[in-house]
Amino acid sequence: MNDSSEAPAATWSPIGKTERRVLGVLIEKAKTTPENYPLSLAAMVTGSNQKSNRAPQMQLDDDDVTLALDELRQLGAVREIQGSGRVTKFRHAAYEWLGVDAAGAALMTELLLRGPQTLGELRSRASRMHEFPNLDSVAAAVAKLEQSGLVQPLTPPGRGQTFAHRLYPDDEQHYLTQKFASNLPDDTPAIVAPDRSSSNSHHPPSGENAGVNAERLATFEQRLETMQAEIEELKRRLDRIES
Repeated sequence: MNDSSEAPAATWSPIGKTERRVLGVLIEKAKTTPENYPLSLAAMVTGSNQKSNRAPQMQLDDDDVTLALDELRQLGAVREIQGSGRVTKFRHAAYEWLGVDAAGAALMTELLLRGPQTLGELRSRASRMHEFPNLDSVAAAVAKLEQSGLVQPLTPPGRGQTFAHRLYPDDEQHYLTQKFASNLPDDTPAIVAPDRSSSNSHHPPSGENAGVNAERLATFEQRLETMQAEIEELKRRLDRIES
């Protein structure tokens, strides 16, 4: 289906991490390198394992991608076609399966390929697939995805609010919400709670100190967003070279 401003009725369901990576690659390549789309199995493996625009890094082989494609075909998210020279190729049916428009497809692709992100990160990264003139346009598109049940906020509203898709199976979904709710490091199991009984614990700052800390935090976040945008631009250049 071509890019459309109207979203069809969705039929999506939660899928595994390999299926999410494969589906994300298909949507991404259809938008960024249409001259090489639909994709062969070899191209799918390369796209799934590329170093740029991916988090986490994965090392999938032909069997991994074939199994994922089979699952996605059964769900109606991917279609197999006969390419030139009798090479089997694949195209996505994400617009119908997810029930999204062009803006929603771009945002979902970035969430599938990189995991939870802020509005600023989504705008910086998804703009290579769809034009988002400002942050408000991203917020509106994300709100539309939230309304349809495809996207969820993981942190409270405000600067740095993080969003994720809802295609995670129940166990991954539980881990994700627990991790962000507890503000735990990436490598810490979500079931581990902070130790509040430690004698070295500190009371939260108040008064003037709290204001100073808040100002420092805001400055740090602004600098971090600037650095992230610069890094994303370098990654996009690298991705164009790899493509």
